[in-house]
Amino acid sequence: MLSDRRVTLFCGHYGSGKTNISVNYALYLKNNGKEVDIADMDIVNPYFRTKDSEELLNTAGIRLISPRFANSNVDLPALPQELYGLFERRERCAVLDIGGDDRGAYALGRFTPFILEENDYNNLYVVNFYRPLTMTAADAFEVMKEIEAAGRIPFTGIVNNSNLGEETAAETVEKSAAAAAELSALSGVPVVMTSVKSDIAGDVRLENVFPLRLQAKYYS
Repeated sequence: MLSDRRVTLFCGHYGSGKTNISVNYALYLKNNGKEVDIADMDIVNPYFRTKDSEELLNTAGIRLISPRFANSNVDLPALPQELYGLFERRERCAVLDIGGDDRGAYALGRFTPFILEENDYNNLYVVNFYRPLTMTAADAFEVMKEIEAAGRIPFTGIVNNSNLGEETAAETVEKSAAAAAELSALSGVPVVMTSVKSDIAGDVRLENVFPLRLQAKYYS
């Protein structure tokens, strides 16, 4: 459902797990024969970064574009000019890890016209129903609307990444399915993926389960 789109954006609330999913999805595309670029577009949160997986991505042959001074003591890293190349090299897939909430989505502004003009994208809302401020479908929907308004790109799918970190069990994930379905009904956007740690993915009795290898510093 997702891999037929050239550009894939992952947006969501702070701590929803966007970075881990972005890295895993880029690796998934590469393993399926795609040429892949991944962009760290988070200029808000300096602590959980796609750049943490730089060595892994380089080894896999995936090109990483990250903000200048990422993983440094600079408070507000700047987006690099190389990002424009993502929308010029249409022979390569692009995975975009967007900063948290509406503040992070504002960074998309300068690239929104290119994404909409090409019209070959999935914009995915990552939600963890065990995180503060997104513990109900109604609250998650409010955050979703704020991000969509800031980024000005309609969401095309929901990624249910509900977890309790290392305490996550199959039942933990399955219990979140009702909230994900309610969010889908509220927004009119389908749930396209349920992501879960690979060691318990086989035990989760839901459709479209996406196993995650944990790449960044923390799962949540």
